[in-house]
Amino acid sequence: MLKLRHAAILLAMFVLGGVSVGGIFAAMHGGGEVRVAVQRLADGRIEVAVQERQTDGAWGERLLPEKRFLPADAPTGRWLTSSAVQTGVEPQEQADEPPTDEQQDEQDDASESETAEDSAQGDSQGDSQGADAVSEGDAMDDGGDAMAGSSTNVQLPNWGVGGPTPGGGGGGGPVAPPPATTFRDYERAEFVRTTEDDTATFALDVDQTSYRLALNWARDGYAIDPDSVRAEEWINSFDYGYAAPAGDRFFAVASHMTAHPFDADRRLVRIGIQAPESEDDRPLNVTLVLDASGSMGTGNRVEIARAAAESIRGGLRSGDRIAVVQFSDSVIEDLVVDPPRPGDAAARRSIEQLRPNQSTNVQAGLDRGVQLADKMRRTRPDAYNYIILMSDGVANVDATDPFAILDQVGDDADRNPLRLIAVGVGIANYNDYLLEQLAQHGNGWYRYLSTPEESRSTFSRENWLALSRPFADQARAQVVWDPQAVAGWRLIGYENRVTSDQSFTEDRREFAEIPSGAATTVFFEIEPTAAARGGAVELGRVELRWLTPADGEARSQLAAITGGAAPAASEASALLEFGALAALAADRYSGLSALEGADAAAVRGQMDELRERLGGLQERLGRLDAYRDFRFLLDHLRNALPTAGSRSGYSR
Repeated sequence: MLKLRHAAILLAMFVLGGVSVGGIFAAMHGGGEVRVAVQRLADGRIEVAVQERQTDGAWGERLLPEKRFLPADAPTGRWLTSSAVQTGVEPQEQADEPPTDEQQDEQDDASESETAEDSAQGDSQGDSQGADAVSEGDAMDDGGDAMAGSSTNVQLPNWGVGGPTPGGGGGGGPVAPPPATTFRDYERAEFVRTTEDDTATFALDVDQTSYRLALNWARDGYAIDPDSVRAEEWINSFDYGYAAPAGDRFFAVASHMTAHPFDADRRLVRIGIQAPESEDDRPLNVTLVLDASGSMGTGNRVEIARAAAESIRGGLRSGDRIAVVQFSDSVIEDLVVDPPRPGDAAARRSIEQLRPNQSTNVQAGLDRGVQLADKMRRTRPDAYNYIILMSDGVANVDATDPFAILDQVGDDADRNPLRLIAVGVGIANYNDYLLEQLAQHGNGWYRYLSTPEESRSTFSRENWLALSRPFADQARAQVVWDPQAVAGWRLIGYENRVTSDQSFTEDRREFAEIPSGAATTVFFEIEPTAAARGGAVELGRVELRWLTPADGEARSQLAAITGGAAPAASEASALLEFGALAALAADRYSGLSALEGADAAAVRGQMDELRERLGGLQERLGRLDAYRDFRFLLDHLRNALPTAGSRSGYSR
């Protein structure tokens, strides 16, 4: 076979509205064959590689040009070229971002097992979601002439498809979710008759990660995995404009009722719990635990983590302290910083040197992080103590289960505890379950970051200092319905936060931390009795319990749940309905076991109803980014599902 000694990659630029790019083409050149592999990264850039057909018919490994990134804002109608690559020889491994052993094995296996007959189909699914280490390269060189004037004699091949379209409909639906992404399917609660059980007990929640991850997937054209949807995190992603409490010792609690779009005999009840803004000048002890494993080399994960870490460091005050731990298959000792002042150069240098290395030992990183955090706590007992883990969660060395990890690094202090914040990055090959459970049971909270800009915004000085002032530890709620007013009820979401009624009086670490000024929102579906359908009647009560962070004092608060509605035609009324639509969309979609079949078709019908009602809020809420984003996401969910009359074409 004729070997190509130097190959330059020519790419046509396509505008692909909202659909993830993932495909491979093959083109004849002389007597040999070469093809280009393409993947879209999370930040919108497109990365290219080249492969050459081997003498045995298999495709060789992907060769990565030094300049191989097409920027997201590249001009249309122009040919751009990468830098040249040398074929027929092994490519130079990048010193700062070597592939992990697992990634190298995947590449070797793919090269050995592909055949001429199956490679086109297999690579269109695999390479579009490939896990090759990605460096921060320059944009591709401008090839000069616009397409219309190009005289390059290349036969343009067809682009492969990046994965199956859910629902069997084919065409323009979202492609399948990214592979190797770990979620946990928490079964949705059943509707309960109040005469059989009148009480719901659960930890409060202010996480937003499930919604942010879904929105990022939708923007990249992926279908949303139903197991990834935690309805309470979608609900709590939005600002409902609750009034602040009268003082700084207790929450403000408000409740409202609105119509149910799917059932005239039911209603939706919203309970809003607003924490006060507290003035708290206690210093901070912050320990950054940064994932430097090989899987962080995919996309721009390192850049996202580095931006968040530096933003946190830069936002600390002179009285705060910071430690840094980087881990791969073990702790990277040369980059451990034990702990200097925030402005010291050692912390900044360690963050700057974050690079992907080998396997992922979350256990080792958190073990060292806890040691450093506990050391700071003992020398500075009046400071709040935060351990911030930034990772894609793909643990594959030592303990990989969140509870096993927490058991080994556990902290039993109720007063002045270590608070574990989990920050997730990445799309494919991402372990949501591990990170979410580490935060929930580590007395902290969980965030997902998709871009460096979002990192800097989330952890800006203003936002970070607000998030780092806790108002309540181990916060939980217990709702008791009045059977004279409520015949039946169902809690929307919170499936992995529900606990036994008996545990309500116990102080448990898996109950939530609530930052100062944060709001928590809960939606219930209820069936009111005839006596409760008339207006603002008392439906039940909600009791809150928590510990004060400064001294561990136990507090409680009781409030009535009323059936009153927000004033008609007001923004408050629109936000109530908006939250109800978001709650039902997340709840119904999360109940699907797959994106096909009769259940999925029925959910699509419900999405159509929600979509119509959401459109009715355009005049009052259309100016809000949150409204526009959710409308886009709702359309995306709907388009992933089949219609009731769709047919697969297969026999039974």
